[in-house]
Amino acid sequence: MKRRTFIYNSAVALSGFGAGVNVLDKWASYKDVVIGHHAHRYKIDLNWGALNAQFYPVKDCHEMVQDSRGRIVLLTNHTQNNVIIYDRSGRLIEVWGTEFPGAHGLTLNVEGGEDFLYITDNNRHEVIKTTIDGKVVMVLPYPKESGKYESADQYIPTETAIAENGDIYVADGYGLQYIMHYNAKGDLLNVFGGRGEGEAFFDNAHGICIDTRNPGHPCLLITARQQNKLKRFSLEGQYLSTIELPGAFICRPVIHKKNVYLATIWSGDGGEGTGFVSILDERDQLVSAPGGATPVYEDGKLRPMYQALKIFHHPHDVCVDEDENLYVAQWNSGQTYPVKLYRV
Repeated sequence: MKRRTFIYNSAVALSGFGAGVNVLDKWASYKDVVIGHHAHRYKIDLNWGALNAQFYPVKDCHEMVQDSRGRIVLLTNHTQNNVIIYDRSGRLIEVWGTEFPGAHGLTLNVEGGEDFLYITDNNRHEVIKTTIDGKVVMVLPYPKESGKYESADQYIPTETAIAENGDIYVADGYGLQYIMHYNAKGDLLNVFGGRGEGEAFFDNAHGICIDTRNPGHPCLLITARQQNKLKRFSLEGQYLSTIELPGAFICRPVIHKKNVYLATIWSGDGGEGTGFVSILDERDQLVSAPGGATPVYEDGKLRPMYQALKIFHHPHDVCVDEDENLYVAQWNSGQTYPVKLYRV
């Protein structure tokens, strides 16, 4: 990275002033509201992580992860500071990154006791692996060797997932919808999926993760966003099953303990300015939808989901900390900072 800025007390004192502060007068009534359902209920902090946007601007807050030190790492496509690192209280620790104009997907993997980030960049048509402080250690370019692409601009990756053995899975969610499977060195091993209507194919393969909830039998959970579905595949790329989530444009699945957390845009309103968080249990049943309507199943099928409170504006990712508080990043939301939900 050409620029890495450490934040000192004088800079922290500026946070919360100027453009970019999350709290709006019309949202003041949400201060003490508890949202969510059953055992997953939350209080809202709309001002968490709000900074002085003149110095630490965001554009689209696409994704967030927690590193091994407990810090919250935010990825934005603003090239003044692509990566913003907070403590859990929302205090700014450091920023870095000026080289990721299409920063979209963020995955953290611990390798040999060290944290690494995998950044998918829409504009660069690449996946970039960095250290936690921004040193680039590997770049995966567009997969010409796959034989599926005639040019780099057909490949617009949106997300990565890293297996226990270091294998890398890349979802081409805004391109031709293929899933690339690489080894840890970046050698292409397999390609599956692609655009199509069948269950083994995708319409907007936006997100991907390794589902480790069944010990000894890890698999892939992959978003078919326009189809309102999560699709399960083996690590070898064989289709296994589908989770139907009617009414939901799902961004990426996030596994925490026995639950799956999803930033969800309400497809019933065209996805304009709407959204909520979806939480699935170990049976892949929707048990809570903070900001959304109460989940209801009829004859084993989930009734269409919809937004109940207009708290979120295009939620794009959920990060879960060890106390099961949630951090929600949003895109196309007026360049606002993330929202924190405290579990109650």
